[in-house]
Amino acid sequence: MKLESSAPFAGILTAVASSLCCITPVVAFLAGTGSLASSFSWIEPARPYLLGATALALGFAWYLKLRPVATGDDCGCEITPKSSFLQSKSFLVGVTLFAAVTSAFPYYSGIFFPKTENAAMVSEESKVKKMEFTIEGMTCTGCENHVKAKISKLPGILEVAVSYEKGTAVVRFDESKTSIEAIEKAINSTGYTAKGHKAVL
Repeated sequence: MKLESSAPFAGILTAVASSLCCITPVVAFLAGTGSLASSFSWIEPARPYLLGATALALGFAWYLKLRPVATGDDCGCEITPKSSFLQSKSFLVGVTLFAAVTSAFPYYSGIFFPKTENAAMVSEESKVKKMEFTIEGMTCTGCENHVKAKISKLPGILEVAVSYEKGTAVVRFDESKTSIEAIEKAINSTGYTAKGHKAVL
């Protein structure tokens, strides 16, 4: 019975751990802090293994729950074993759904960030600059959305495209309203690090 009750918790633990690098940017954004955001980026390379461990733990829990068990005693009388809620099918269904939602978090984390509408009006095209910033520490779409939301809050931002895969943010902005330094400061405030920039044509 001990295995039956501990396997679901192992599934929850590995599911949460597999998406921790993506959950923390959202928590950091909602809490208004930045340094927390990149704290768990080191977990990202282990994500496939953690997802595999989640599947194994939950698969084993379901096997233990659904396997046939002897329900009679020596005289042939039927015995109905009493089990707690933590050993019930309802609890295991809940754990499985929670693990699935948590594991898939990187794919829907963008809904937690505000939609950025850049309504800055620029009178002179000569004041518009387009720069590519190199960013260290991003590991998922949650990281992208966190950086994009922070940069978009600056005045004069016209367009922001962030890619965690390339480790870049391409920003089009009115240099009379904001500066490269302000953009780098916004990036650094998320917990990731702006490592440089270059002009983009």
